[in-house]
Amino acid sequence: MSSFDWGEFQDQTIAVRAGHERTQFREHSEPVFLTSSFAYDSAEQAAACFAGEEDACIYSRFTNPTVSVFEERLAALEGGESCVATASGMAAITATCLGLLNQGDEIVASRSIFGSTTVLFNKFLPRYGIAVHSVSQTDIGEWERTITPNTKLLFVETPSNPLTEVADLKALAALAKKHQCLLVVDNCFCTPALQKPLALGADIVIHSATKYLDGQGRALGGAVVGDKENVGEKVYGFLRTAGPSMSPFNAWVFIKGLETLNLRMKAHSESALALAQWLEQQEAVERVYYPGLASHPQHDLARQQQTGFGGIVSFVVKGGQKAAWELMNRTQLLSITANLGDAKSTITHPASTTHGRLSPEERAAASIDDGLVRIAVGLEDIEDIKADLHFG
Repeated sequence: MSSFDWGEFQDQTIAVRAGHERTQFREHSEPVFLTSSFAYDSAEQAAACFAGEEDACIYSRFTNPTVSVFEERLAALEGGESCVATASGMAAITATCLGLLNQGDEIVASRSIFGSTTVLFNKFLPRYGIAVHSVSQTDIGEWERTITPNTKLLFVETPSNPLTEVADLKALAALAKKHQCLLVVDNCFCTPALQKPLALGADIVIHSATKYLDGQGRALGGAVVGDKENVGEKVYGFLRTAGPSMSPFNAWVFIKGLETLNLRMKAHSESALALAQWLEQQEAVERVYYPGLASHPQHDLARQQQTGFGGIVSFVVKGGQKAAWELMNRTQLLSITANLGDAKSTITHPASTTHGRLSPEERAAASIDDGLVRIAVGLEDIEDIKADLHFG
């Protein structure tokens, strides 16, 4: 554990320094502890560690020094008390739900969420007696009307994937508090560099570390950030037993990614805004979704609760799926892949990839148009990105 009070430092300093205490070897870079288990000086010490009477690493499924550095650093950046690192972003969502909810509990979630999250909520959680009700991302009245005495968790992703809808986090936090629910926010698109959900009243923050926390598309991981009880005990308790754990090597990759997070998010945001403004001028484009545009329905809200608008731009191409696929197939620079948050710009067709497992009715409810294209704007020169998009 770090002895610093990181609340006294600026984010960029936290991103570079938090969580690491040098070992006896006095290393300057954070070490990678590639070990499955840890040894003890005596049988008595081993018993004390397993009983929780002595603070020490036991087994890398739930205690590893490299993973702990990542957890402490991300918790400090988000302003949380505890962080639990997981094997992927979806593992983070699953661990949160199964660690905090019981049979008969209910979730109210935005319809504007990642496709795999929708599948988890609609197909798998109901098998364990957890009901999920979907509502409009932006209609606070619908959220309140849908909450029942059994509702224990409100789940939102803001900005949403792929339409970048922005939820009013202060309003949702007030609603959660009124009904004694927990507000869980997927902060994947903004990261703590651009948005601090806990400071706006959220209880728990979810991350797919695979995306911007890494920043170069190298490793899979996820994280849950929040208080000591719900995250530090309950979600951690689920991870300790069920084991959707982050590998130490991946944790090290994410630690190094955090060092440049603020710089990268500013660059992603600057280029994404320029691309969105350019796309609005293209005759072949029907509509552009980007919170930084004045035309975005939640532009003013995004300006209030975010310090930047992020790197995700989505737009509808006239001509439906055929035109969208033809546009993608003409690109030579952009990578056709569903991942995002990479230094390399990526382009995908959500209706047939990230949201392809949803039924046509579910896609329609989430406004996933067949002509919709999503670009995760990378760190290439923006003029080269524009030049790679040839509209027929």
